[in-house]
Amino acid sequence: MIRLSLAAFVLSSAAAFAAPQPKVSAPVSVAAVTAAPAPVLPQKLRLKSEVSLSRDLVTFGDLIPGLAGDAATTAAFRAPGLGETGTIQVARIVEAARAAGVVREVSELESHGFAQVVVTRAARRITAADLEAAVKAGLQERFGVDARLFALAIDGGAPAIAVEPELTGDVGVIDLSFDARTRRLQARLAVPGSMAMRLKPLRISGQLVETVEVVVPKRAIARGETLTKDDVSLERRPRDGQGTEILSDVRGAIDKVARRALLAGAPLRSGDVQREEIVGKGDLVTISYETPGLVITLRGRANEAGAMGDVISVTNPQSKRVLQGRVSGQGRISVQPSASGRIASAN
Repeated sequence: MIRLSLAAFVLSSAAAFAAPQPKVSAPVSVAAVTAAPAPVLPQKLRLKSEVSLSRDLVTFGDLIPGLAGDAATTAAFRAPGLGETGTIQVARIVEAARAAGVVREVSELESHGFAQVVVTRAARRITAADLEAAVKAGLQERFGVDARLFALAIDGGAPAIAVEPELTGDVGVIDLSFDARTRRLQARLAVPGSMAMRLKPLRISGQLVETVEVVVPKRAIARGETLTKDDVSLERRPRDGQGTEILSDVRGAIDKVARRALLAGAPLRSGDVQREEIVGKGDLVTISYETPGLVITLRGRANEAGAMGDVISVTNPQSKRVLQGRVSGQGRISVQPSASGRIASAN
């Protein structure tokens, strides 16, 4: 009787699976052999290329996904200011991770080839409109001033203000002084619960300026495009410098054609739009001469362009006589013994 060692038995069994064997007529019972599990290689930790957070500290868990326990919550770097973006060099992150015991070797941390990690601190932006609303509310409450017809011109422009992103309260006025004669004011403002504004109070000075309603395009309008009610809106703008030709009624712009390219938000002037011309200068038109009991039609040529209802001059090509007629339709001019109406521009 021959005894085989366990190693020899395993090797002989492996060889049996590797090489084809002849068919065996009698069943053979083989003991089950459990293969040893393959060694599990440690998975590399991978840095994120971009991090966005709302705290004032960057933890290793923010930088390295998959970390757990104390390693994830360990502070690594100070975050940028509210609403700001900064970068951290990968070499500094690796050095800090080794010092904190997160990794033992540089090779355990993979950076996908980038040299720095971009970190953005989330914040809520306080706009100029927020500041203006707060000041107007303060003027109404403390001085009885109805500032709805005024705009707030802040000295030096509205400052860039950012507060903690979780704060949803309105900007409030803490201190306010106002000179009714000059309309000058000074104010100290804050957002309730904001540590950032507590450490750095917001102080502004400025003046109330009278405003008027103006029509502005909501989007860029190309030359020759017809404006609709959805293309324009009314906004209040400072009265100074607007001029008398500024449109203050949206009806003056709706269904009109842009005479030039119009910018979104730029106040419209009467010369920026015109009624749609349905007769062009030099067009052949049908002239209809009407008197009681008599209608005469003939061909003519328009000497001017005109929209519906405009009175323009036309020439009878046979008699060379110049007539004044009203645009009554596409390519049609009505001439009456006493034609009257708005004289169209020759442009």
